[in-house]
Amino acid sequence: MTASGTVVAAYGRQYRVELSDGATVLCVPRGKKSEFVCGDGVTIARLDSQQGVIQALTPRQSLLYRSDPGREKLIAANVTQIVIVVATEPPFSDELVSRCIVAAESQGIAVLIVLNKCDLEDRLAAAAALLAPYERLGYRVLRLTARRDASPLTEHLSHHLSLLIGQSGMGKSTLINALVPGAHAPTRELSHSLQTGKHTTTHARLYRPNRHAAIIDSPGLTAFGLHHLSSSEIAQSFIELRPLLGSCRFRNCRHDREPDCGVQAALSRGEIDPRRFAAFRALCAEIN
Repeated sequence: MTASGTVVAAYGRQYRVELSDGATVLCVPRGKKSEFVCGDGVTIARLDSQQGVIQALTPRQSLLYRSDPGREKLIAANVTQIVIVVATEPPFSDELVSRCIVAAESQGIAVLIVLNKCDLEDRLAAAAALLAPYERLGYRVLRLTARRDASPLTEHLSHHLSLLIGQSGMGKSTLINALVPGAHAPTRELSHSLQTGKHTTTHARLYRPNRHAAIIDSPGLTAFGLHHLSSSEIAQSFIELRPLLGSCRFRNCRHDREPDCGVQAALSRGEIDPRRFAAFRALCAEIN
């Protein structure tokens, strides 16, 4: 007996698949390949009421993954919105935020940044200042305190399959528990000696807070390699650079020291945030 469903959890070579009637079946892939992720649509052959075998993958509308030389790590499929969760404490990586945005832009996925723990007022200004360049570019930044009230996020999730992504300790699991009654996503306190979060989410899992929204909670990140993107794809993923990419004298301009570079000219006029441009150059240098 075959059925169609969605991968809602991935544990190595085992996958929890949610069927159209709401039932879930623990499945293994057919053959040696194991390339499925949360959000994937699949066709399964049911062995019994609890188990099945994944027979086929439905074509993906999007695929988020990170890559280093010789290695790829799939994150989620068919996502329509990436929710980058940062916090006033512990300090968050601006570089990681930038990389997540590039990954989303390269797939045509909407971006929302959530600044959590805004009740820590003495640290709020510094965190908000780091996010100001993104706001100026038009990226949405939502400020909240998940432990007190996560409801402001609800309206932004409607009609999306959203991926919560970010470093450990930012409050992703706290958001899940606030938005999805009965989720029981594990949370832990910060490591105050290191000012870092402790990993609590060990595998990606899809939740449905209501019938109009779905959220994938992902394990905390410390790095986000983008070696699968070319330098031109990276440039296209910086939205402030897109209108300028045809204005350089040389078609293969690297926007570094070439004469008559439209991007460098805009940078000198103050039209491009220097920190954003530095992130762009660092990404290009990394893949070359």
